[in-house]
Amino acid sequence: MNLPTDSDLIENFTFPEITLGQSARLLRTLTLQDISAFAAVSGDTNPAHLDPAYANDTLFHGVIAHGMWSGALISALLGTQFPGPGTIYQNQVLHFVKPVRVGDTLTVTVTVTAMDASQHSLELDCDVQNQHGDRVLSGVAKVLAPVKKVRLPRVDAPQIQVFDPQARFRDLLAMGQKLEAVRCAVVHPCDEGSLSGAMDAARYGLIIPVLVGPAVRIMHVAQEAGIDLTGVEIIDQPHSHAAAEKAADMAACRDVEILMKGSLHTDELIHAVLSKPVLRTGRRMSHVFRFDIPLYHKPLLITDAALNIRPTLQEKVDIIQNAIDFARIMGVVTPKVAILSAVEMVNPSIPSTLDAAALCKMADRGQITGGVLDGPLAFDNAISMHAAHIKHIDSVVAGHADIMAVPDLESGNMLAKQLEYLAGASGSGIVLGARVPIALTSRADGPSNRVASALLALLVAHNARRDQPRPVW
Repeated sequence: MNLPTDSDLIENFTFPEITLGQSARLLRTLTLQDISAFAAVSGDTNPAHLDPAYANDTLFHGVIAHGMWSGALISALLGTQFPGPGTIYQNQVLHFVKPVRVGDTLTVTVTVTAMDASQHSLELDCDVQNQHGDRVLSGVAKVLAPVKKVRLPRVDAPQIQVFDPQARFRDLLAMGQKLEAVRCAVVHPCDEGSLSGAMDAARYGLIIPVLVGPAVRIMHVAQEAGIDLTGVEIIDQPHSHAAAEKAADMAACRDVEILMKGSLHTDELIHAVLSKPVLRTGRRMSHVFRFDIPLYHKPLLITDAALNIRPTLQEKVDIIQNAIDFARIMGVVTPKVAILSAVEMVNPSIPSTLDAAALCKMADRGQITGGVLDGPLAFDNAISMHAAHIKHIDSVVAGHADIMAVPDLESGNMLAKQLEYLAGASGSGIVLGARVPIALTSRADGPSNRVASALLALLVAHNARRDQPRPVW
């Protein structure tokens, strides 16, 4: 049994132990996470603290901390160090002198200036200075000092994971900021979700939508949902099958550079694309999910969780190569690919472990290029260095995976939905391997997911332009 050391304990000062002029101090450096966490728990979402564009135009010319964040440091000092546990706040006067910015290190000092033995009360001068010695906050606190001695194990503060889906969404959209919108055939957008998603993507400047489907029905959906289709091209087709065929024809003759799934079955659209030899690349088509996950330190790609049901070894080669190429388009120079299975050891009774070992060897011999592969890896090994360390796995991929290649569609689809519904992940998806990218969305996807999928397709479409002459409409 390990006994707690002095540094593991918290001890207070009772009133008889305190003398006039006695002081204590605390140091704290402000981070962006501090600002986000304080906004989350207080509800104070003033853009001066959270929106750099807005904050740059204010008197302070940049993001600043909430004033009460600095005040809370005084409370922390009084409640945990001096006088410590048992202290009761009675009054606090604060004077805000200068703004506190990200990276500032504050020294918080409290000094006893008056004592009342009959009430066991203290008055303390409060002074907060930054790393330059500039006072940012001053004030006076009045407290009741503890009368009972306390010496207890120190309680660690709960860890706060600050995840702002909108901030992640804005960061993703910024990747397409300098790219011009491209023509996109939106196939059979006959429900509110798919139609509004396409029009939202257009408003963000990502696509020039061409709506392919029953014109009367599309107009009815737009009218019911209050969606303005003024100036939007509509190509009338009687049903979803005809819409898919027409959209594939448009892609084949390069009238559009992106296809976007509307309210039709995925296999209908994919079959139409595969029926056009000019749209084939010789590589297996596959789907890639992109997730922003609150508890993971970077975007994560999962493939294939939507298209290939039980891929063969050779099909997995194409699936992984598609994902690597896509990750590189997204700015990952050398993507790390974790090939998932139930275990991290090759086991002849588990076919996915044999495929994983073969895929790694194929990568070693140049049959898969552009990334670093490792597998088989269990899910925990792929995302957690701690888990990998416990199992003595020495791998540059473990704990740092950019891509997770799943054994089959069933496991991948369950993983993707668990990340979204249980882990709060924000997702988007795209089909790769054809001459044009396909933004593939689910009926359950929200507006931001659909716009994000359009952004992924835009990036792929612009990358494809480098390999072929730009279309002339």
